[in-house]
Amino acid sequence: MNLIWLDDFLTLAGSGSFSRAAQERHMTQPAFSRRVRALEDWLGVVLFDRSTQPATLTEAGEWFRAVAQELLTRVAGIPDQARAVADASSATLRIASTHALSFSFLPGWLRGLESRLVQGSGQGPGPVQLISDVMQQCEALMQQGRVQFLLCHAHEQVPSRLDPASHHWAVVGHDALLPVSAPDASGRPRHSLDGTGGKPVPLLEYSAESGIGRLVRALRGGALAEAHAQSALTAHLASVLKTMALDGRGVAWLPRSLIADDLAAGRLTAAGGAQWAIEVEIRLFRPRSPLPRAAERFWAVVDGPPMNMSESG
Repeated sequence: MNLIWLDDFLTLAGSGSFSRAAQERHMTQPAFSRRVRALEDWLGVVLFDRSTQPATLTEAGEWFRAVAQELLTRVAGIPDQARAVADASSATLRIASTHALSFSFLPGWLRGLESRLVQGSGQGPGPVQLISDVMQQCEALMQQGRVQFLLCHAHEQVPSRLDPASHHWAVVGHDALLPVSAPDASGRPRHSLDGTGGKPVPLLEYSAESGIGRLVRALRGGALAEAHAQSALTAHLASVLKTMALDGRGVAWLPRSLIADDLAAGRLTAAGGAQWAIEVEIRLFRPRSPLPRAAERFWAVVDGPPMNMSESG
């Protein structure tokens, strides 16, 4: 259906004269009549009784007059509604974060940024839309323009899959990926990467979609092969591998930010010497193209001195 047919219909309904309605619509009467007929064909009903002079509305035509008026009123309001949606969207910060950082780093980091925003401008960051997912999906959201920022673990020796020509980043914190295991009765790791004597080490691995898994494979893959590590379980999420490590099922590389309490309480322990640890940065990526004002104001605060894990609360 063409929306101009609604105006044609209401004009004719008001006068009952095809010739006068055609004149008001600035067209010939035959052309006007064809458009009215096209509307009737689309609806599958007759709207006007043409046997009377002037033409009168049928029962279906009376019903459709109210419908047509409502539709045109709603259409007239669409631009204002669209602008309202755009304004709300531009004020909303859209952040994608990997699961592990969503649980551990992000809440305290956001709280610190909110305080700095209020101190600097007297107002907070506004509404935040957070999408927590695996790294591969977070990267796809950035590339599709569905989020403005991406929070993730990163390492200088493992290039980002986001094109540096169209994205840049700021370091907002530091973390470490640590191989850990549940302890045995004496407090030593139940599974260890050191001194295995050729005995296979059960490895709790990340799937290919995981950003942490990508870092571990790139930076410790060769050493793991030499240590006779063998896959015992594969999962997307650090939280799942943490649960399996606590259950004693093998060695998992987990962010220190996620397991600090478990290490302090002795529920998990290092499954290898310091050489196995991977020091990583926590980076916030954004597109190089301009962002809405609220997002740019947020970035101006982010792109300041790095925040260490101890500062995140």
